[in-house]
Amino acid sequence: MPANTPRPPYYAVIFTAQRTGGDNGYDAMAQRMDELAAQQPGYLGIESARGADGAGITVSYWESLEAIAAWKRNAEHRLAQAQGRSDWYSQYSVRVAKVERAYGREGHASS
Repeated sequence: MPANTPRPPYYAVIFTAQRTGGDNGYDAMAQRMDELAAQQPGYLGIESARGADGAGITVSYWESLEAIAAWKRNAEHRLAQAQGRSDWYSQYSVRVAKVERAYGREGHASS
């Protein structure tokens, strides 16, 4: 499901990564980071997808660059980042973008 974001402008943090083999605590930490991010001031939502080959993308949405910076400094998030570099990702990239326009179609149940 797409994140329920407000009208632009807002910011997107785009995290793309290639997972290493095995779980090594990844699923539990990913769930914890989703929960923790949702408690942060300025958090707007998240979207994530991962392929069977371990390639994935997660986009988190934020009200401001300051909110993103505060999340990056969060102590528990910093520990997860370190473990990601050492245990979970063979490669990754982070991009920060300003969303200036957004549009789409809301889903409708069919009968």
